[in-house]
Amino acid sequence: MTTAERLEQFAASPRARRFLAVLALGIWFETYDIFMVGYLGTVLVSTGFLSRDSLGPFVAAGFLGMFVGTVGFGAISDRVGRRPAFMWMLAAFSLFTLGGALAPSAGWLMVMRFLAGVGIGGEAIVIDTYVTELVPAGLRGRGVAFTQVVGFTSIPVVAFLARMLAWRQVMALGSIGAALVWMVRRRLPESPRWLESRGRFEEAQAALHDLDGMEGEATELAPPPPSVSAGELWRGTYLSRTLMLVVFNLLQTLGFYGFANWYPRYMMEQGVGLVDALRYSSIIALTAPLGAMVGLVSADRLERKWTLVGLSLAVASVGLMFAQARTAMAFIACGVALTIFNHWFSSIFHAWQCELYPTRLRTTGVGFTYGLSRLSAAGASWLTGWMLAAYGVTSVFALMAGAMVLVALDVALLSPPVNHRVLEEVSA
Repeated sequence: MTTAERLEQFAASPRARRFLAVLALGIWFETYDIFMVGYLGTVLVSTGFLSRDSLGPFVAAGFLGMFVGTVGFGAISDRVGRRPAFMWMLAAFSLFTLGGALAPSAGWLMVMRFLAGVGIGGEAIVIDTYVTELVPAGLRGRGVAFTQVVGFTSIPVVAFLARMLAWRQVMALGSIGAALVWMVRRRLPESPRWLESRGRFEEAQAALHDLDGMEGEATELAPPPPSVSAGELWRGTYLSRTLMLVVFNLLQTLGFYGFANWYPRYMMEQGVGLVDALRYSSIIALTAPLGAMVGLVSADRLERKWTLVGLSLAVASVGLMFAQARTAMAFIACGVALTIFNHWFSSIFHAWQCELYPTRLRTTGVGFTYGLSRLSAAGASWLTGWMLAAYGVTSVFALMAGAMVLVALDVALLSPPVNHRVLEEVSA
């Protein structure tokens, strides 16, 4: 029995459920921190801690850090392992988020957001890779979607806290929670697939037993490749996949974060007062987990490739409708639809992109391409702020719609099918 065959039997064990629960907790605090920026940014501008012109750089600082963490620690994870890279990133995220809560000035806050972003960026891809490498083919989409469902429940929490507490308290709570999760995660096993890819056969056997409890089960461990080079991303089968993911990740953030980090501000630009904008935003935020829940149900039933295509077009269409909204009902209805579609989209693509590369290159490839989405989100923050001030809300949503149409074409033309295929077959 091979490592892949043993891991295919891992699905129903209590160890599998505990493993996913621990990883999902980390996603919860990561999502809390990312979406916290959208709510606290509006409050920071209203209270004078940030100027209106510095809101874009404040949002961008975290995404620039995520770019560094995603690209840098993606490659490191393929060399040192999933578990140590994950633990380092979680510790960094917790420490620097607390530093942001104690910031004496806007400049200090932006530096802390950048450094916290480094930790968040590295942690995100390692969690997706962890789940992808350990969950069986028939449940792989649902495994990643489950962590997303848990993560997105943090959005209504942070929306509520942003209305009830001072911004420093909201930020500090995220930091303390992440530190508690770090203590729990010290018992996480290393990925047997990664150990096997590095030739560490005895440790791979031990990790398999720790996961499935099959004492003495003989396992055929494949020899490691003679070398691992990032240049493989630009050759053969992986060239088209890398180019596809580069385009995908440069553009999809315009539809996702272009809305998620700014929608209280959009409503204010369209004449809604601060109190009402935060109230409407809180209602919209309550629906955030619903999109991931739909993803949980559909991930392994609908081909992930075509789900991404359909959702990209849906986000483009509803975004244009939000730009024309003028009543509370219209703002909330369009905001809820966009939130559900975006979070469904996220729960699908986090599994999909990890399936496209082999174990020896997985976090290097995903880290580089997904890292571009963090860079894109940083640039989009400045671009959104400038376009909003110069041309208004409609121009911003027209840009988002165009980007998401291109995402749909990119995936439709270049992505292979992934559902119900063993990881080694998809990424061969």
